[in-house]
Amino acid sequence: MHPSLSVIRKRGDFLAANRGLRVARPGFVLLARPNAGQGKRYGITVTKKIGNAVVRNRMKRRFRELLWAALPDAGLPDHDHILIGREGGVERDFALLREELAAALARAAEGKGDRPRTPRHRRSLRA
Repeated sequence: MHPSLSVIRKRGDFLAANRGLRVARPGFVLLARPNAGQGKRYGITVTKKIGNAVVRNRMKRRFRELLWAALPDAGLPDHDHILIGREGGVERDFALLREELAAALARAAEGKGDRPRTPRHRRSLRA
């Protein structure tokens, strides 16, 4: 691990990053949000929808290696970076994931995230 990187461990920090910039790729979703001068931090989330514990842990190890290699140079300074695993991410080629992460970080550095997500459940107009 690079000495300038630190790990996000608090749930509140993960939730705060969800309100930041979002860049989706086929294997993962990158969230980036300024963190008020706490340096480059990263976090990884893989839900139980992805697979059993073995699959989730493999995906987290792969993401950790990707982030350790990419963030020191391409990461945004004083930002939190969260990688959320997607369904096909564990089967994707590692080199392809590396290219996708580099493209996602470049897009985030330009401030060009994906459009905001719409709420899943809309209330009825009749109520």
